[in-house]
Amino acid sequence: MSFEQLSRLDLNLLICLHVLLEQRSVTKAAHKLHLSQSAISKSLARLRTQFNDPLFLRQSHGLEPTPYARNLAAPLKQLLCAIEALTEPGDFQANRSQRCFMMAMVETMYPLLLPRFLAELHEQAPLVTIDAQAWATNSLERLIRGELDFGITGKDIHFQDARRTLLPPKGIVYEELYQDQHCCLIRQAHPLLGQAWGLEPYLSARHVQVRCDEHEHWLLDLKLAEQDRHRRIAMHVPDFNSAASICAHTDLILTAPGRYARHIAEGFNLIILPLPMALPPISYTLFWHQHHDSDAGHRWFRELILSRCQQSAPEP
Repeated sequence: MSFEQLSRLDLNLLICLHVLLEQRSVTKAAHKLHLSQSAISKSLARLRTQFNDPLFLRQSHGLEPTPYARNLAAPLKQLLCAIEALTEPGDFQANRSQRCFMMAMVETMYPLLLPRFLAELHEQAPLVTIDAQAWATNSLERLIRGELDFGITGKDIHFQDARRTLLPPKGIVYEELYQDQHCCLIRQAHPLLGQAWGLEPYLSARHVQVRCDEHEHWLLDLKLAEQDRHRRIAMHVPDFNSAASICAHTDLILTAPGRYARHIAEGFNLIILPLPMALPPISYTLFWHQHHDSDAGHRWFRELILSRCQQSAPEP
């Protein structure tokens, strides 16, 4: 470790760089840091000298980070979080913290879980903010890189199934929030309502499919393929609300997690039917990286989520 080199680093410059990477604008960075635009521009000039890189290029939409600056983003955030943890009192002071927690969640979690802890979060920590983003195929990698604090998505219960769908890499810690089973949604006047419900009618009908984690096929489809059976997918959509709306106006069947299905069925005037095949339950799970385990603020928020979402998990 070169202490001489480290002594030349200015923490304020690193904070400025972090905010510029977030805001992509000198004006917005100045507003967030309560500084003048001239002060931010001078700091950027010093940063460019310090790192021997332009760091940002001016574009019509704002500042575009160079590849070098992009690579700095994740370790810089980890460093600043570590410094913040060092300077915090032994007990995290939620009522004074101004942290922003980055979370990636699947769509179904927003109405089912967020209301269970947001009010208490805002009451205990009025200055804390949440940057919620859609869960994606790279979310676990972003947890590893420090770009996300938490992730919430579905995890298959059985190890063999998880290997094919979502097996967390080394360093990722997780804890179950609740389990759920899939069911089917159809419109009120669907022609299948006059027939006996079972696997054959289910497979003979056409389906609207939601891409989960950018994948077009679910564990359900993998299980069907093992029996050389397949669903007739008529349409792929990016989210469940769109799928429910389409389902309400067509004869397409929507397969969805049961608790979320009950949440949207009434609003779209849909009927819920059981999934006509055995499928292991899915575990909705909170993920984080183990490097946060010693972070008092992260631990406080994690315990809040777990206590409120596990104790008052939505009814099956």
